Amino acid sequence: MKKTLDLKKTVYELVAADPEVKDVMVALGFKDITKPLALDTVGKIMTIPKGAAIKGIDLTQVISTFEERGFEIVGTTDSAEASLGLTEVADAPTPAPAAQDAPADTPEARAELLKGYVARLSAGEDLEVVRAEFVRNFESVDAAEIARAEQELIQGGAKVSDVQRLCDVHSALFHGATMQEQLIARAGAAVREKLGESAGEAGAPAKDASQETAALACSRIDGHPVNVFMRENESIAALIAAARASLASEASAQQTTEKLQDLRCATVHYARKGDLIYPLLNRTYAFSGPSEVMWSVDDEIRDELRLLAEAGPALPDFSSRADKVLTRAEEMVYKENNILFPLCAQQFSEEDWMRIYYEMSAYETCLAGGCPVWDAAEERRAELKTVGGRPAQAAHENAQKDDGAGAGLITLGSGHMTASQIEAVLDTVPMELTFVDEDNVNRYFNDGEKLFKRPDMAIDRDVFSCHPPKVETMVRQILESFRTGEQDHVDVWANKAGEPVLVRYIAVRDGSGTYLGTLECVQNMRFAEEHFKA
Repeated sequence: MKKTLDLKKTVYELVAADPEVKDVMVALGFKDITKPLALDTVGKIMTIPKGAAIKGIDLTQVISTFEERGFEIVGTTDSAEASLGLTEVADAPTPAPAAQDAPADTPEARAELLKGYVARLSAGEDLEVVRAEFVRNFESVDAAEIARAEQELIQGGAKVSDVQRLCDVHSALFHGATMQEQLIARAGAAVREKLGESAGEAGAPAKDASQETAALACSRIDGHPVNVFMRENESIAALIAAARASLASEASAQQTTEKLQDLRCATVHYARKGDLIYPLLNRTYAFSGPSEVMWSVDDEIRDELRLLAEAGPALPDFSSRADKVLTRAEEMVYKENNILFPLCAQQFSEEDWMRIYYEMSAYETCLAGGCPVWDAAEERRAELKTVGGRPAQAAHENAQKDDGAGAGLITLGSGHMTASQIEAVLDTVPMELTFVDEDNVNRYFNDGEKLFKRPDMAIDRDVFSCHPPKVETMVRQILESFRTGEQDHVDVWANKAGEPVLVRYIAVRDGSGTYLGTLECVQNMRFAEEHFKA
């Protein structure tokens, strides 16, 4: 029977049809084909011409070798296209240049190389090949360059979903090669103390300090948000290790389920990060990558942990899914400590961090002893803490102005009240109220304990920046339907923190029907459930 080799078919298809193809390719230098995982994944999208271009193997030599082994070559393509690896790769990002003999010596050149590495991975190139080139060309990599490369890919037209899919891949790509990882490898656990001492006894990073030094210095300040987030990551890493050990041992699936339930405390960590870190980094400092990519990964980890903890061993693929989500959670710890927090430490001002600190008390924590006090921030609380978007002291003074009958009265349609009375009434309503104006900007939310946290930092921000990508589309659709008059309210039933919740979005219009904004009303319906059960 005549043997044929169709260059338009994938490597996976060719090997499945004739195992001899695999032997020939290994002899030619395609070593990765011996890895079952590589063959089952990359092999399903990789053709021989494309693989030869990526590996730097002469396609002419490949063809002649197969012909010598008795194969008839079909499906040949234009040699120029084949040599560039463009066959059957429509719309794929342009591959980066081949490895350089010396590292790029400017931030711009390094950023281009980093973007090229991620683009090549997106095009299907083997991770280990790209990683080896990365190690050759970079002694260290700045966290901001990683973020900018990712962001420019999105701005250049790459799908957010593609970049999100690459999130874990590029974490593996850069793992072990950042400045922090090199320092940790040399100095071990003592690096934090060592770098902190070099930053000064006060613990505040110098203005021109590197991202890594700034982040590590911040991590030494008790109560500083970076300190709290990184200490929580130590707890999360320990919980991941415990769950993984249970999964790998002879422990019962039920015990593993309990370990996964323990790990769900990470969702509080993710929620705080989503409310306080991503929007500020995106809207104030124009780094959209983390909010567009990492936020979605946070949600996926949270959702998968909930499913595994609730369904337990009843899931037929419980063990494999548990292993995958633990790996993703491990990678998120790495990405936060080595990319996100160093980036934020360089960008955020001390006042930014203090305002984040003031908001953090509204959230639970993974730390057994609770969040420590940041003394420097407490000293400036009266100056910096905001209420309703205004300095807390000014808000307090305004509330004290009602010093006589009729003083400060605001006339309403059916009466009049002072501003402090209106505020007290709204705070007394047994619902969480949020008002978004006609320009989609957060303008108000009432005070009190909330199932859905509303940090004061969100006031005067557009409402979309406060939602993860998977929710943003729904929010946009609801607000637009109110604006056009298509709908007047939308009800969403949910379960939040184990409580049955009704979230009602209501279009707010004036007497003439003009759209003024949207009121969100969140009500815990446990009282109704218990009433009708009685």
